[in-house]
Amino acid sequence: MKPVRILLIAHAPLAHALRDAALHVFNDCGSGVLALDVQAQAEPEDSLQSARQLLGEDGDDDAPLLVLTDIFGATPSNVALRLAEGRNARVLAGVNMPMLLRAWCYRAEPLESVVARAQAGGTQGILLAGGSAPQNQSPRLHHDSEHRHDQQ
Repeated sequence: MKPVRILLIAHAPLAHALRDAALHVFNDCGSGVLALDVQAQAEPEDSLQSARQLLGEDGDDDAPLLVLTDIFGATPSNVALRLAEGRNARVLAGVNMPMLLRAWCYRAEPLESVVARAQAGGTQGILLAGGSAPQNQSPRLHHDSEHRHDQQ
């Protein structure tokens, strides 16, 4: 089974910024994470053609593809949906770093599994930080007699 390819399509400069950040964390993801920044004045057809060319450059048309995009209904996601037509591909909107990193870590799994893991990573990566414990933790009371420091 071929690993899932990941394509970021987002409003400029987000796609390349996310790819660069992923490279900071996983320096081996350069060839497996592609990025297309959709410029403000770009025509959707031109962006679609650019995405097709970008995918064609890696020469692996039959590998599964996960397309991560920023805002559902905006030009990048519309381009992503058109690109996915007729391919072994899925599109997830609302991309964030936890979603991208989770997709990269599990890219060897089947496409549907990578999609589920990426979606979970994206939503679980959204936490209220500071002032209170994250939603999945209970606040630690100062009089806690066990003084456990291993909660996560």
